[in-house]
Amino acid sequence: MHPDPELLTTAEQEAYRLLVRLAGAGPDELARLAGTSARQAADVLESLRAKGLVTPGPTFHALPPDVALGDTLLRQQQSLESARQVVAALSEDYRSSNRRRSAEHLVEIVVGAQALRRRLFEMQDTAREEILWFCRANPIAMQGPENEEESSALARGVKYRAIYERELLEKPGELASIVESISAGEESRTLPALPVRLAIADRSLAICPLVPDESRGVGEPTAALIRSSELLDALVALFESYWERATPVLADAPRGDLPAPEVLLLSLFVSGMPDKSIATHLGVSKRTVQRRLDRLMALAGVDTRTGLAFQAARRGWLAAPADPAGQPRG
Repeated sequence: MHPDPELLTTAEQEAYRLLVRLAGAGPDELARLAGTSARQAADVLESLRAKGLVTPGPTFHALPPDVALGDTLLRQQQSLESARQVVAALSEDYRSSNRRRSAEHLVEIVVGAQALRRRLFEMQDTAREEILWFCRANPIAMQGPENEEESSALARGVKYRAIYERELLEKPGELASIVESISAGEESRTLPALPVRLAIADRSLAICPLVPDESRGVGEPTAALIRSSELLDALVALFESYWERATPVLADAPRGDLPAPEVLLLSLFVSGMPDKSIATHLGVSKRTVQRRLDRLMALAGVDTRTGLAFQAARRGWLAAPADPAGQPRG
């Protein structure tokens, strides 16, 4: 693939501008004004004529450049786009080959809470399709309400699936932040405990802190950035296995015969959160929570809380909402 030559040389540009101002000229007049020989002027004029920019002599007149050079510009644009595609393909081949040859290209170590927070922001800023998140209690780099990047990513169509440790939901401000994210489009679930802290973007990049909780406070937080590899595939599989058995956390919205105000209450109850904690987060008394759960048991036709959890699953009260195409999400 050979690039097209430049559109106009410097001499051709100067000659064309002179012809525009003169409304036409021959080789001798152009040579006198341009300070060149008549032979040079004649060669430049012939070159301009061949490019469709001037009329035939002996007196040459300028023609519109957009008409004459439009096809050339289009060819150059097509050639440039083709070249970009070739460079992108070659770059990917280079990266893939290097990753196979060297673990340094697969795993990068990040040290320090500030550096880790910056990488989490960058990961979300560049994500195009999906973020997967294990959110354990006591985050080491960024609290949930501090994650301002999520709202902008959700707004541009990035899908978020997050699993929260139950203890995290009981911390002040966390549940309200999670419900706000759910309203913006996040799919949230909860489990009593998670094995690691983990964030995965587009199944091509993972960030996994390496310092165990019992070692916190000793040195700087450290995390691994893991790129496409069998290790990353294993982390994605780990997330999906926990996602399947996690309990949905849902914002208020009617589901079948379940009243909208009871959706969040029921999802917190099924996740195993104590009545007192549910009451605190809903801003009601513990007795009110108990009365509302009693009404839900009556609605489900059961007289035990275990039966309520079973009927909630059976009736799809906590099923993931359908997407616009009618398919369940998550």
